[in-house]
Amino acid sequence: MLESDKIKGILFDYGGTIDSNGMHWAEVIWKAYQTEEVPISKETFRKAYVHGERTLGKNPIVQPHHTFLDMLRLKTDLQIEWLKAGDFLPEEYATPGLKQRLADWCYAYARRSIDSARPILAALSKKYPLVLVSNFYGNIESVLKDFHLDIYFQSIIESAVVGIRKPDPAIFGLGVKELALPAGEIVVIGDSYDKDIIPSTSIGCKTIWLKSIGWDEYRGDETADLVISDFTELEQIFHI
Repeated sequence: MLESDKIKGILFDYGGTIDSNGMHWAEVIWKAYQTEEVPISKETFRKAYVHGERTLGKNPIVQPHHTFLDMLRLKTDLQIEWLKAGDFLPEEYATPGLKQRLADWCYAYARRSIDSARPILAALSKKYPLVLVSNFYGNIESVLKDFHLDIYFQSIIESAVVGIRKPDPAIFGLGVKELALPAGEIVVIGDSYDKDIIPSTSIGCKTIWLKSIGWDEYRGDETADLVISDFTELEQIFHI
């Protein structure tokens, strides 16, 4: 149970939490594929998604100046090229136009989620110090500026910059250090049970799990101090 009156600071996850209202980004991109009627199975798509993420993780393709739309274009390009190379997607489908439409659809989805989250972040930032803790590619500041979110966070802990990735609890420890508060007075808000809730709980933080469709099926025994299904529920929780 979360007692919001005892919370003095907030650590926010970014991807999947603020920009997609709890839905794993693979699921968002798959929705775009379905909208465009790309003739592949979800299983094949997931393999293309993993290929893209691993490629971006191992190579400095994403640069600090890249916006989220830039990043989406890089992702869809890697996915479609992998699908074409593996003969999973007929060449006549694998066009620059398809890549562009997929990226644009996902960007519009993110913008809708962020437009809904922005006033809540603005209100929270007037009441609590906010720190962002994110697994990202080194361009999170450009992404936040593009979406006009940068002004709400007093500090940003980005995996590509600090050299620590979730689910390592140490990255949340850096967030706790930035807030300079006891862990028990800090709540972590994130969409990933394994990467946000478990590690932050292990260092004594309170947790709010924004639960939607994840990468894996849930076991059913996952717990957090509070479980919500929509970002807007934070308004009632924190009385803003």
